[in-house]
Amino acid sequence: MILTSENLAIDFDKIPISEYWNDHNERESRMHKIHAYPAKFPAFIVSKSLGYARDKDLNVDSIADVFCGCGTTALEAKQYGVDFWGCDINPVATLIARVKSQAYSLDRLNSVKDEIIQKIHTSDIEPPESILNHGRINYWFEQEQIIDLYRLLSAIKETPRGKYRDFFLCAFSNILKPTSRWLTKSIKPQIDPNKERKEALSCFKIQVDNMIKGVGDVKDKIPSKSKTKIETQNFLKKRVNTPFTDLLVTSPPYVTSYEYADLHQLSTLWLGFTEDYRELREGTIGSLHHKNISTKDLDSINHIGKNIYMGLKKKQPLKARSALKYFIDIDKAISKSYSIVNPGGMVVFVIGNTKYSGVKVDNAKFLTKCMLDAGFEQLEVVKRKVSSKILTPYRDSKGKFSRDKRKRKVYGSEFIVIGRKTQNG
Repeated sequence: MILTSENLAIDFDKIPISEYWNDHNERESRMHKIHAYPAKFPAFIVSKSLGYARDKDLNVDSIADVFCGCGTTALEAKQYGVDFWGCDINPVATLIARVKSQAYSLDRLNSVKDEIIQKIHTSDIEPPESILNHGRINYWFEQEQIIDLYRLLSAIKETPRGKYRDFFLCAFSNILKPTSRWLTKSIKPQIDPNKERKEALSCFKIQVDNMIKGVGDVKDKIPSKSKTKIETQNFLKKRVNTPFTDLLVTSPPYVTSYEYADLHQLSTLWLGFTEDYRELREGTIGSLHHKNISTKDLDSINHIGKNIYMGLKKKQPLKARSALKYFIDIDKAISKSYSIVNPGGMVVFVIGNTKYSGVKVDNAKFLTKCMLDAGFEQLEVVKRKVSSKILTPYRDSKGKFSRDKRKRKVYGSEFIVIGRKTQNG
């Protein structure tokens, strides 16, 4: 459906499912699954976006993703031989994204793996007091796991800096939750008192072997000509002098977003990204922990955001404040997205609607209005099911993902919002 300011009042939920954006025959590469990451959109969204853009006579030489997460768009762009630029505020995300989008020698990967394992078998290094007595690390790990993980990490860090070290750091990152007390597959940081912790080296071997298989899946599909750049950066603070991408494909966070800093605290602490994971909350769109949020900013957002804010304020004042900051930041992100897209270029946003304390949070309609206000034209909104999404739409009482349809359903569909920048933009 083509949208303008005049017909924006329509109910997005009544938009029919698009077969083009819903159906796919592609088997997702194992490279996309090298590290757990919440709310990944399916990789075929990128190929669909590229095909759609080309059908609209757009010559696509470069793709961008301003919330690049774990690098789904980055890897797909690489496989299509298209230049890619992406950024994310989360250093764990950009580590995964960089690892996904590199070309590797299988022989070299296996050689480094053997070297690391050999070093582990002969290591008697002890963790320093700063690790052994670290409050958060001790909260999540038993002493035996701490010692084993420290020795493993030390062996990995003997690998020279570069993509091969990053590859094994990524593998290390993904075994932290299985070796900890963390409740498996939970979207909230919580301890499972009955969990049987897994042994670090065994987990590492399995993880690395799976990642190497992923490299094998894409080894012959990655052209050498394309360039990839991934930055750990808050997109809202990026300086943009001139537009630089033909196609932007991204999935912005929702109002009721994940606390990514909390979810990835094990990795950020062990990999040395921060001494206190809570520092990474600030600047994250959708976080409950923003400072200096004022209702004076209410006039800066569109009427759709204001109505959602007022509904939330009656039920959850704290969440309403974070929603206000979310709306302000998303509006800025859409405007900045306009500035990085080349004249005649296209944007594809993937976003869904949610509920919070009974209040409908129309993320898609708010974003669409922001796009119209920013200057995007030829706006089209389509709907797809999320049945093929990486994570199920159901949650149990502890916030754990579930395939049980009797549990609380968080979402059932999502929207693809497409816009064009004029040739004179």
